Amino acid sequence: MRYRAERHDYGDLRTGLRSAARKAGVPLALAAAATAVGFASFVPTAYRGLAELGEIAGCGMILAFLISITLLPALLMVLNPPVELHPMGFAALRRVDRFIQRYRMPVVVTTLLLVVLAAPLLLFLPFDFNPLHLRNPNVESVATFLDLRKDPQTGANAIEIIAPSLGAADAVRMRLASLPQVSQVDTLSRLIPPDQDQKRALIQDAAEELKPSINATEVSPPPTDEQNIEALVSTAHSLTAVAGHANGRGAEAARRLSGLLVELAKSEPSIRKAVEAAIVNPLRIALDQLPQELDPEQITADTIPADLKREWATPEGQARIEVLPKGDPDDTKVLRNFVPAVLAIAPNATGPAVLLFEAGNTVVRAFIEAGIFALAAIALLLWVTLRRIADVLLTLVPLLAAIVVTLELCVVLDLPLNFADIIALPLLLGVGVAFKIYYIMAWRSGKTALVQSTLTRAVIFSALTQATAFGSLWLSNDPGTSSMGKLMALALLCTMAAAVLFQPALMGRPRARAEQFEATFDFGRQVKFPDLQDRAEHPADEMAER
Repeated sequence: MRYRAERHDYGDLRTGLRSAARKAGVPLALAAAATAVGFASFVPTAYRGLAELGEIAGCGMILAFLISITLLPALLMVLNPPVELHPMGFAALRRVDRFIQRYRMPVVVTTLLLVVLAAPLLLFLPFDFNPLHLRNPNVESVATFLDLRKDPQTGANAIEIIAPSLGAADAVRMRLASLPQVSQVDTLSRLIPPDQDQKRALIQDAAEELKPSINATEVSPPPTDEQNIEALVSTAHSLTAVAGHANGRGAEAARRLSGLLVELAKSEPSIRKAVEAAIVNPLRIALDQLPQELDPEQITADTIPADLKREWATPEGQARIEVLPKGDPDDTKVLRNFVPAVLAIAPNATGPAVLLFEAGNTVVRAFIEAGIFALAAIALLLWVTLRRIADVLLTLVPLLAAIVVTLELCVVLDLPLNFADIIALPLLLGVGVAFKIYYIMAWRSGKTALVQSTLTRAVIFSALTQATAFGSLWLSNDPGTSSMGKLMALALLCTMAAAVLFQPALMGRPRARAEQFEATFDFGRQVKFPDLQDRAEHPADEMAER
């Protein structure tokens, strides 16, 4: 964009390129360095994905800068595009420029006040640390697993604890069972039925009544097919008579079963044989097992089958404790309350719920550290380059405001952060600081009317291009990719608005211009020349103004 503006002013291609290099070279180099340093600050964090992003993006910024100052000018010389016939700025935004300069302080104060007043929304900014929520729930495998994990008994989001002994495990189980966030706590002792003596006495009484029938000495011969048909018809008539004209589920079931029995009675003998095999054979197996079940043994930790016991205890005597959450185990809020409550009693706990929770904390901690490192490194680089604390603040305050507004809008629009879209925040930091540097460098060189300038055109097209590219991810069927597209598009729009509208108001009139246009007369009253905020950036106009 700078080349096109200079080509419009000078006409000659080579002269336009040289002028563009003089005016855009330093801001472009500073923006590339600040962005690369910002991304490099992510490398020391504990989140490997963020550290690798810092390495790739930091090197990518340097390569992009080198290509911009070498390959791009060479291509322009080869292609020799035609002369620009129109200025590159936005003349239609002249009124916006006037409004910002005339009401500069109200614009700045109102913007900062709105950002600060909405800051409590950040307390409600959720972070969804469950990576399964980044998968497409309509895929059969994911849908099946989501259905299974809703049952707490599956232990998909359980907490596992290892105790030195079964007695210690039972003591911890009693403490955990009293927590309101816990629905169930299991150990090996839970497999041992309580009150076994009373239960065995009741079973013994039932066995005395059932054993004569089970161990009968005389057995009648099996019924003939005619007898089976007669029994089927008789039972069907009895069911119909009982149901009568009544309504309800019981009557409807009785009539339906009666019809099926009549249909079976009228079918071929082979079909009745198949039905008999399907019904009678399992019944014989159950009756054969019944005598053994009527004489139960005393169950202890030693009599539990070895393969089952191995899941709850080690040969060395260590015991496993499984803790299940109360509520939907797939709900991030449930896990956020469940895990800290259990960890407060058993700090050595592990399991799927703890892994998810701690992974989320690690990611959030890494992004906070990366943000602090990046801002500190960028601030140091800007101070070394700009040599003014005020100019550094004029660069960073709009950037911070854009980040805060983005997070506040995430709460308003119900866009929880997750492992995928949180990547948008460091990208916002890198891209946003470049926009702010372009404006501060133009302001320091004495440029005015920045909203209608070529620079604003370049920033708007750059931001919209990136917002469109990342925003297209919004259309993805993958929830993680789609959420990243949403947040990236929102973040880029916020940083563009902060650069185009808020930063010019925050900077005000260029320092050099303000000092140049001030004069003090003999009567002691200071007078300022009219604000030439509509001054264009072209050399001919500047000469005419002078």
